[in-house]
Amino acid sequence: MKAIIGLGNPEIKYKNTRHNVGFMVLDRVLEKRKLTLTDKFEGFFAKDNDVLFLLPKTYMNLSGIAVSKMMNFYKLKPQDILVVFDDVSIPLGALRFREKGSDGGHNGIKSIINEIGSSDFPRLKVGIGPQPPQMPLEHFVLQNFSEVEKLNKVLDIACYGVEDFLNLDFIHLQSKYNKVHF
Repeated sequence: MKAIIGLGNPEIKYKNTRHNVGFMVLDRVLEKRKLTLTDKFEGFFAKDNDVLFLLPKTYMNLSGIAVSKMMNFYKLKPQDILVVFDDVSIPLGALRFREKGSDGGHNGIKSIINEIGSSDFPRLKVGIGPQPPQMPLEHFVLQNFSEVEKLNKVLDIACYGVEDFLNLDFIHLQSKYNKVHF
């Protein structure tokens, strides 16, 4: 069993912000699979055979609460999950699969690490940068995207990456997706 987790904030006012790119990717995957979300594990949840999907409703900084509840219920190991989230340090149009790592200053990842007690879980970073030099990070990540066409392209590619995560080994995932796609 595998679980795909998209990070974001649940309120409608955050729907199209840079910080919600994890939700956006999962929304596309769920749409392709024609899945409906239910309210479970303090998140929006769906199950498709042996694949679980979770969008935490606990807000970004407390994402780990929902993730740990789902992992405990299904007895998942950290290696069984893929967390999809925004990364300001890479440009819009770039993706990065990582098998494990630090929180990199991302509060959602920090919360997951704290709640599950491990940083050894796969992740897909979706570039949202660059951050303008004079703009505080919290303002930048909570802004709507201005480059919608570019965003739509990277969301489509990230969807393929999520599906490939279920079928490919990590070396192939990284060689196929870890780059600037346009």
